[in-house]
Amino acid sequence: MSSNRLTPPTDKEAWNNHLPPIVLPMPSTAGVSSTHNKLLKYRRFKEQQKTLNQIVIDRALKDYKATMEEKYQRVPTPPEPELPSTMNSEQKKRRTNYLFMKKCVESNPVVPIQQQWLTSMLTLVPQSLMEGKDRELLVEELLDEVTKDFEMSMKRCVVRSVLVKPDVKGLEDEKEGPLPVSPLGLDFSRPWHNSFIQARSQILTNLHILHPTLKILLDIGYTTFSKLLIVDLSNVSLKGPIDCESLKNDVSLNCSKTEEKLLNTWYPRVINLFTRKEALEGVKSDKVDSFYNCVATLMSNQLKELLRRTVEAYVKLFDPEDKKWLPLFKMELTFDDEKMEFYPSFQDLEEAILFIVTRIGQTLQNVQTVHSWLSGGATAVTLDTELADHVLAWASSTLKRAIQANLEGPKEHFERYVERYGWLVDGTADTRIESFEAEEHSFDEYTAFIDEFLSLAKEIMSLPLLAHFPMVRLDCDDLKQGLTDKAKSFANILMEIIVANHRAENEKICKEFETIKERALKVPETTEEMMEMIAYVEKAKTTGIQELLIKIKECQRRMNYLLDVYIFDPEDLALNATVLLWPQKINPIFDEHDDLIEQSKRKGESELLAKREKLILELEKQTRRMEEFTEFSELDRMQQYVTDMRALQKRIQEAEETVAFINKEETLFKWELTEYPVLESLKVNIEPYQKLFVLILKWQRTEKRWMDGAFLDLNGESMETEVDEFFREIYKMLKVFQQKQKKAELEKKTLHRRAIVEEKLEEEKKDNPTITMCSSVMEQIKDFKVKKKTLIIILSIYGQILRPLLIQVDLKILLS
Repeated sequence: MSSNRLTPPTDKEAWNNHLPPIVLPMPSTAGVSSTHNKLLKYRRFKEQQKTLNQIVIDRALKDYKATMEEKYQRVPTPPEPELPSTMNSEQKKRRTNYLFMKKCVESNPVVPIQQQWLTSMLTLVPQSLMEGKDRELLVEELLDEVTKDFEMSMKRCVVRSVLVKPDVKGLEDEKEGPLPVSPLGLDFSRPWHNSFIQARSQILTNLHILHPTLKILLDIGYTTFSKLLIVDLSNVSLKGPIDCESLKNDVSLNCSKTEEKLLNTWYPRVINLFTRKEALEGVKSDKVDSFYNCVATLMSNQLKELLRRTVEAYVKLFDPEDKKWLPLFKMELTFDDEKMEFYPSFQDLEEAILFIVTRIGQTLQNVQTVHSWLSGGATAVTLDTELADHVLAWASSTLKRAIQANLEGPKEHFERYVERYGWLVDGTADTRIESFEAEEHSFDEYTAFIDEFLSLAKEIMSLPLLAHFPMVRLDCDDLKQGLTDKAKSFANILMEIIVANHRAENEKICKEFETIKERALKVPETTEEMMEMIAYVEKAKTTGIQELLIKIKECQRRMNYLLDVYIFDPEDLALNATVLLWPQKINPIFDEHDDLIEQSKRKGESELLAKREKLILELEKQTRRMEEFTEFSELDRMQQYVTDMRALQKRIQEAEETVAFINKEETLFKWELTEYPVLESLKVNIEPYQKLFVLILKWQRTEKRWMDGAFLDLNGESMETEVDEFFREIYKMLKVFQQKQKKAELEKKTLHRRAIVEEKLEEEKKDNPTITMCSSVMEQIKDFKVKKKTLIIILSIYGQILRPLLIQVDLKILLS
């Protein structure tokens, strides 16, 4: 039927299909621990190839077993028959000869059908049936078919008149027999005419479909049902994603409403039609039951057709060639009880879609027949409106195929989750953590493992919340949240371990400081005790405090990491503060905040003026702070200099933000925008100091690492290269500050009292702390190069000899 023809989607419709969002590639796994080697070497295509090969082998073995079983159960082949004395028997010769002669006779040309005969045939067809382009093509096809049938009949007649089919084996299917004999002595009377008249009269009596009342019933049915569907779901795709249960309820409600509407409109019209006097006009009394049976059959066919069209229209929504009418269902990926699942499940979705077909088939199943309604009997007789089994089977199979095809995308999306994050819930992560806890690892190794889980949680949360497919809108929020919480729970397990270790180390540091405090504040009773105390305090100042400072720095490094990823208890925060304040407990340094805000003269502009004044004061303060950098010359306080320099950079950044805010406010007030050249000067002047302090600090740490590190880790060539690099950089910085000093001298030479200023500049030049510090560092590097010359030579000559010996010593120690 024309309603079953599926039209392919246009280009515009194809572009409207919703594609799934692009997933970004997983982050780089460079630098992971050795426990990840197996994961890094994993290749999915190898696993797929292995699985495919296994499937092929299994199928081959299965087919081989089936073949062998069939071979054992097969009946033994009978012996080959003996060949006749001659290969061509008499029957075969006769059969071959007949077929050859038949072919020759059929190949002869025959007289074609006359055109006037075809024209005469067409005159018998009503003109209304031949109008239209489609009808003209149909007429041409029918004429071609008649012409071919005429030619085939003529050929068969010639064969039957010329050839006689021999009675041999192999020609049983040949239908060309001899022509019938002439009907000599037969009766040519026309007894069939009376029977024809009798049959026509009987047809007129029993063919109730031609009754005028049934014609009116057909018209009523056509008017009512031609454009009606029990439930029209063609616009369901425009409503957006729908829930399965909501769709089932809506369909059930619409079916009930449509049924009620038909029973209140169409059915009363039908009843009214048969209550008229002329309804049974011309129907004999003994044919009344037959007449009403015909009415019931006609009404049943009309209702069945309505139900069938509704089912076909619903099934057409799932046409794979035209997906613009495809309903969009809501589905979720859930994480419940350590399992990743679909909700609703695929089975529930399929049942909901097939339920609509069932519900349509249940509609209009209790329509009473006209005869039963008119008779008013106690037992009501209903029309047979049940859908045919083949219609339900076709709809079910078609919908199942469409559902399976449209669920491939959600399945693949789910498989990607399982493939990438399934190890969080299948026990792999638990096993890795247990084995990691059983081993000894440093704080950095713990943080690297924790960061792996936190990065995984962040990656999961960055995945798209919704995945769009032609038939499904997949909500992944619950699964994302569940996997994120699972990854964070593993990270929390590891963090609890390092927090416990961090707490124990802090308590140990505080205990050592308390011990030093008790010994230092204890009143000595004797001179010997006083000397012992002096020696103890002196030792504590030189070695004990330095060791504790190193431990505190390590503690601060751990705390800086934990503050970003862990929420400390108040007791732990107090303990951390105590540890950090111990070295400066006597003279604590607190950040001073100047709150010099002048009362504004005008109410609307006071705050802006105050901010400008505060910024000016802050810039002056930072300028003075910047000038203090020129006095920094103690190499032992280089870490503090770097910290102060970074703090000043942060203040400058805050000042830039404040300037942006002030300019924005000035624009709103329509004031002239203020400029702060001092801020730009600060940014330019701080850069040399930042490079210098960082370079010196890097040199100090490198020298300490070389001097205090393992001997075998030293490399003479790299040490020499790094020392030369340090020397070149510090030399460049020295030149920068010397040029800066000369520039300042040139600017001041233009002022009055040039001679006095030059004398002062000479003194400043001699006593400039920054240049002095640069020179000191250069001298240190020179001394280091001289002192380490011998060490570098030893490393380059005897490194290969000492290393195997030391390795052997280490092996002996391990074996012992």
